[in-house]
Amino acid sequence: MKVEIFSDVACPWCYIGHARFLKSAERFRAKGGTIEVTMRPFQLNPDASPEGEPMIPMLERKFGPNAVQMVRRVIDAAAADGLTLDYDKGVSANTFEAHRLIELATRQGRGGEMAERLFRAHFAEGRNVADPAVLAELAAETGVEDTGEGAEEVREQIARARSLGVTGVPLFLFEGKFAVSGAQPQEAFDAAIDEVAERTGQQPITQLAAPAEGCDDDGYCAV
Repeated sequence: MKVEIFSDVACPWCYIGHARFLKSAERFRAKGGTIEVTMRPFQLNPDASPEGEPMIPMLERKFGPNAVQMVRRVIDAAAADGLTLDYDKGVSANTFEAHRLIELATRQGRGGEMAERLFRAHFAEGRNVADPAVLAELAAETGVEDTGEGAEEVREQIARARSLGVTGVPLFLFEGKFAVSGAQPQEAFDAAIDEVAERTGQQPITQLAAPAEGCDDDGYCAV
């Protein structure tokens, strides 16, 4: 089974959804199934500066006085899945170069690992994932060789996401035909994987679950 995960490193629900999906994928593999997962890029804020800025002030500027309450909700949701989100030291920055690194990692068979490392760096460690020095360090940790390539492929995949009608992330696309939107509960991912395993020849794109929490292309993260 081939699954493409459209996500952005700056999307908290992508981090949560990715973690939940991986648990479902392992469950399916334990039953004897095979799943090939490919990370796909999506930028919630393509105009963000690579210099970075503190995350909380950025959210307050964008969402007003409700920003802190929004942040608390997503922090609690992540904690329930064993993930740490530290918005107090978080840095909001452009994610294009992070996506380029994931593209290179995918070519080297480490796309999932690279995405997870970038999520953790961004949300738990307060790292600027647009900083070349940070990216070089994270690539080395993950065993990824950064050849400097991949930018054009990232642009092509972002354009493809738009052509598919992707307006929010995370989005999980099974076999290029069946879509699950948002950070669904693990049970929903379990059911979707089992259903796709039994179905072929359906019309693209068929939603297999009602949309759950995610982030739209205006940067709003349903928190």
